[in-house]
Amino acid sequence: MAIRQRFAALNESVRLQGDAAQHEQTDAWSNRDLIPLPPSRRTWGWFNFFGFWSIASLNLTNWQTPNTYLTQGLSVRQAMLVIVVGRVLIAMFSTLIAWAGLKWHIGFTVQNRYSWGLRASYIPLLQRILLNFIWNAVQCWNGGRLCAVCITAIWPSFARIENTFGADMPTTTYEFIGFVVFWFLSTPFLWLRPEKFRIPFFIVCTWCSAGMLAWMIWALAVAKGVGPLWNTGQQIPTGSSWSSSWLIMAGINQSIGGLAAGITNGSDFSRYASARRHYVIGTITSCLITGILVSLVGLVTASAAQKIYGETYWNPPDLLMVMMDNGNGSSKARAGVFFLSAGFAFTAMFENICGNTIAGGIDLAGLFPRYIDIRRGAIITFLAAWIVQPWQLINRATTFIAVLSSFSVFLAPMIGIMACDYYILRKRKVRLSHLYRTEDSSYYFWKGINWRAIPAWVCGWAPTIGGLIVTVRMDANPSRPLLQLYYMAFLIGFFISGTIFYLLNLAFPVPDMDQMDDVDIYGTFTAAEARRLGVAPLTTLVGITGKEEYVQTSVAGGEKGEGF
Repeated sequence: MAIRQRFAALNESVRLQGDAAQHEQTDAWSNRDLIPLPPSRRTWGWFNFFGFWSIASLNLTNWQTPNTYLTQGLSVRQAMLVIVVGRVLIAMFSTLIAWAGLKWHIGFTVQNRYSWGLRASYIPLLQRILLNFIWNAVQCWNGGRLCAVCITAIWPSFARIENTFGADMPTTTYEFIGFVVFWFLSTPFLWLRPEKFRIPFFIVCTWCSAGMLAWMIWALAVAKGVGPLWNTGQQIPTGSSWSSSWLIMAGINQSIGGLAAGITNGSDFSRYASARRHYVIGTITSCLITGILVSLVGLVTASAAQKIYGETYWNPPDLLMVMMDNGNGSSKARAGVFFLSAGFAFTAMFENICGNTIAGGIDLAGLFPRYIDIRRGAIITFLAAWIVQPWQLINRATTFIAVLSSFSVFLAPMIGIMACDYYILRKRKVRLSHLYRTEDSSYYFWKGINWRAIPAWVCGWAPTIGGLIVTVRMDANPSRPLLQLYYMAFLIGFFISGTIFYLLNLAFPVPDMDQMDDVDIYGTFTAAEARRLGVAPLTTLVGITGKEEYVQTSVAGGEKGEGF
């Protein structure tokens, strides 16, 4: 009995508690971070979204993006064309998926419940949790390299530190210390809730943008112009089976696929918008301006540095070490390198917190709502970096990283199902109260599973998985049709899954798909939103013997309608 009492006390102490006055019920399907966000928590203006997408651009990967396409044989102009088209499509798909968050103020975790069913929604959820765990670890490792450069700029002897690891450890003491420093410096940000991200966004955007521009200007001034890399023309190898058109198509697919997880994150953060226009303005301007400019600045800097040092350095940590002669350079050179590497490191730090750990926290909250909220889930995701051991992935399992980069093969079909269901089948209407219960829920389907979503999802990735496999295995003579399908994997997955999901719903219709609540049960909407949606605002909550009854007022003015 004593053990049972202790267990009950422990269970009660770790369970989350919500504020009933704010409709923050905590049960098997809901907690404070999963319910539709009330107006008081919707604090993001246009700059928050500009910053959110900017940190996805102000990073090492985007800086090096032109190199990916130049290596394949495309010209500089063709490489930039791929980047521009890719960014336009990213902005479009992101807005498409984020709209449910803007209108109904729910995130990806809850959004999938009306498409997959409450229990089957764990399928996309578990995939994203896996991705968040691994990419968090990889980002920590990449950020650790920047921290190691910062330490070397302060203490040059750090670059010559003795490697105390054995031959079976695929890293060095130098790299591992950078990883540990980065991980510990990132930890305090886990306690920062998304509502408070504005100041970090401002610091990141200002510091890293100024650093990148200063770096480019310095390189151009020292080199007295752009180097030969800038004039690279099309150099597709003779005898290559791929034309420039196919390589451009593959590049666009890769560009979108690289941010596919961020696209699915759209509603997780769009629900924090204080107004829809803030999301649209911030997202589009950041995707199109910051995303393109960072790649262009990286290209110009690498080209000018080629003229200075006689070699092409695409990886910023490598170029920074050369600039300060591995720590043996002048104090001015080391100060400049510290400023640049610290800016990159802080950006990587907050990009990882926002894009991986916070997103992982939201998804874990969807699995265990009684015990995990965003903060606890973020901490779990961050701790998982030690279990994943990124030094093993980065230095040994290069094919595994290639698989992760191509995971859009599985994500694109999910996005297609989400878009088809929300815009075509449900006509942008959602019953919020049915997303958080199994009894008499329109979204419980058959034992919590909407079986239509599963074959639609499988059909979306089945045609392209073969191309992914032969690419990862690096087959000498892969099937050309398999690769052609793989080079269009995102668009193929999106449209095939969306179409099949639509046809299955026509053949096996679900009743009342375009219904929504008559009452704003969670206090989600402002008065203007309630009028626009035709939803009666909640006025009183009366307790009745274990049940709750909502007393409502009529909708003030206007007939029921959708509204923009």
